[in-house]
Amino acid sequence: MTSAHVAKPASADWWRGAVIYQIYPRSFADSNGDGVGDLPGITARLDHVASLGADAIWISPFFKSPMADFGYDVSDYRDVDPLFGTLADFDALLARAHSLGVRIIIDQVLSHTSDQHAWFKESRSSRDNPRADWYVWADPLPDGGPPSNWLSVFGGSAWQWDSRRRQYYLHSFLTSQPDLNFHNPAVQEALLGEVRFWCERGVDGFRFDACNHQFHDRALRNNPAASFDEQQEVSTVRVDNPYAMQVHLYDKTQPENLVFLQRLRKLLDEFGAASVGEVGDEHPLPIMAEYTERGQRLHMAYSFALLTPSVSAQHIRTQSEGLERELAKTGGWGCWALSNHDANRVASRWAPGNQPDLRLTRTLQALLLTLRGSVSFYQGEELGLPEADIPFEALQDPYGKTFWPEFKGRDGCRTPMPWQKDAPNAGFSTGASTWLPIGQGHAERAVDVQAADPDSALAHARAVLAWRRSDERLRTGAITFHDAPEPVLLFERRLASGESLVLAYNLGAEPVDLALPATLGPIKALSGTPLAPAALDSLSRTWKLPAFGAAIAVG
Repeated sequence: MTSAHVAKPASADWWRGAVIYQIYPRSFADSNGDGVGDLPGITARLDHVASLGADAIWISPFFKSPMADFGYDVSDYRDVDPLFGTLADFDALLARAHSLGVRIIIDQVLSHTSDQHAWFKESRSSRDNPRADWYVWADPLPDGGPPSNWLSVFGGSAWQWDSRRRQYYLHSFLTSQPDLNFHNPAVQEALLGEVRFWCERGVDGFRFDACNHQFHDRALRNNPAASFDEQQEVSTVRVDNPYAMQVHLYDKTQPENLVFLQRLRKLLDEFGAASVGEVGDEHPLPIMAEYTERGQRLHMAYSFALLTPSVSAQHIRTQSEGLERELAKTGGWGCWALSNHDANRVASRWAPGNQPDLRLTRTLQALLLTLRGSVSFYQGEELGLPEADIPFEALQDPYGKTFWPEFKGRDGCRTPMPWQKDAPNAGFSTGASTWLPIGQGHAERAVDVQAADPDSALAHARAVLAWRRSDERLRTGAITFHDAPEPVLLFERRLASGESLVLAYNLGAEPVDLALPATLGPIKALSGTPLAPAALDSLSRTWKLPAFGAAIAVG
């Protein structure tokens, strides 16, 4: 039964500066003991999310799927996979979240489907059926080879031979994830209908997966080779993947997508639903700005710019300033993430020797929540969970299986959420086993342990989230960076009225005496926030930052 639709004002901008807590449903909470998380499990743990103070939840795909890519291969957009529950379970989750003041964003995968989707089964059956042109089909070259040199993100050719039609079909990801043909108006109409279904059910917004993969070059022109320097710059995939050896001019990010996004935005505005797009590209910042042009396309977008294997203060500054320059042209809005279901957890990834340090974990929480833009906060990030090491025999991720052992895949960031230290499976499941093992040391970082510790990562995350919610400077204020030596990041968040905060982050393992630059006016220590005011020598204008420390002042 569809939830009653309640119209929401199209101008509502709750999403601007919002904190969106990402839930990977397989790994959040298991309600029935089968070892896999599900929708009732999420509902049972919503109090935790509400206690954090997140504005919304983004739930990764829970739709019907053969699970070749764990839900990102959809076989029915309008039904819940039995692994996760039922539509009634989703409605109950939505109602409970709304009663707690938390909005629900669902993950929509529009660029491709599963090869088990009814649309693809019909499309591949012949060259003249009603859906024959719903996917990207092409004849082989005279020598039998694929029609272009396009590559899959998961390795190898992006073209798969199909003996039924005696043609190749395009798959930007797994061979079981055929790309839809967005040049066909009927495909666009069908997909807008799938989005409308969930709008009418009452969701508050959508995260659109791989949203710049939705069109391809009609002429199927070959991508040019990337230079060595360009290959080193790629942050969307590993450089040991041949995908990084091309400049992806023709297989994604096509101009026709802008028109489709305008149609999509018109539908979303009808229901007051928000949107965030995932932009995977070698140079994502201009695309993010173009895709979020004020009132025209998506509400916000994020990239993999801060999901890099290592970090420097200069890299963060370059990415933030670059995005701000691009957004100034379009009035668009960005969204930042330090972790998600596709990247090693930041508590390990950016730590020296990949060994988590609670001081750095707390500083990175604060950094993410004080940058300008909205925030995607991945489950377990509030606990400072480290990356888990998954042995090959327990590996589930097809990406990791392909590139093992140089790249172990994404399972290490997808392990079950630890809720109770001394409970079976850390409170995630009552089952005999779980789909992925509990991460090493995760039970000791369980929610119940950290909830009782005022100095824990969880306590700090709650404090910073509450501070962000209460301070408009952090939600929507402008950002200005000031010169500081590595590994220090120094910036201001300022409202048009002139009220400003000055924030300094030491990303290094040694204390730093920071000489304040002339570009930064007088400052004074600010107490009563989760960040230490830090010692300030007013005569020498030197700010003493502890190792892996953060400090705050007012300008």
